[in-house]
Amino acid sequence: MKILGILGAQTAQGLTSQMLAAVLDNVEDHVETETIFLEDYHIHPAGIKEHNDLDLIVDKLAESDVWVFAVPTYWRGLSGIMKKLLDCLRPKVVYFKANEDTIPGPFKNKHYLTLTNCYTGTFENWLTGVTDETFKTIDRVMSAAGVIKVGEIVCPNTKNLTALPLAKQQLCAAYGRKISRRQRKDDSTMKRYLQLFAMIAVMAFATMVIQQGLNTILLWNNFWWNYVSFTLIFFVLLAGILHFVTFVKHRRR
Repeated sequence: MKILGILGAQTAQGLTSQMLAAVLDNVEDHVETETIFLEDYHIHPAGIKEHNDLDLIVDKLAESDVWVFAVPTYWRGLSGIMKKLLDCLRPKVVYFKANEDTIPGPFKNKHYLTLTNCYTGTFENWLTGVTDETFKTIDRVMSAAGVIKVGEIVCPNTKNLTALPLAKQQLCAAYGRKISRRQRKDDSTMKRYLQLFAMIAVMAFATMVIQQGLNTILLWNNFWWNYVSFTLIFFVLLAGILHFVTFVKHRRR
């Protein structure tokens, strides 16, 4: 088994590098690791042959089972070098159908972990989600490629930091041990079903409580009123929770 660390920072010795090292230094002994610092590579779109290391990076991705993307968040998004890599990888990680839609390519069912950090304070990042777009950009590419997410780690409030906080070191170490284990093709299926069941159970309970309150106030209690009110309340709750899970739910502190 091999784990590939992909460092998309401006320096190879900063906090982003420390996060990546804290993960890779804690994988199990039988696991091979390698780190590539993107600033050391010439990355250009496929087809540009002169001084282009894209195929070399693709080969390293192919021989690895887990990818660890380590990238700082600048201006609420990915660093330029990481974004350039993901853009250039597009024809390498997906297949194009006749109508130009894409389907997962040769890296389907590999796994990935995302690490990021930002100057923004812990509370502000929790409230506004400054690092969300970094995670979402990588997630969109990996989802299209059929690569399965293991998790994500964020370290906010890094402006005056020179060393990774102990709590983040421990979290990175825990993920290093986690990704050392051979993953199944999709190891979250049962978890998703349990989450779906819990989501429906909570929403149904909340809907009935709200509906009973409305019936008490409005004194309406017949089949069609109960059906319409239950449907509308359930829909609003479902839309809200799906929005949170789809667009908001990322590590922010």
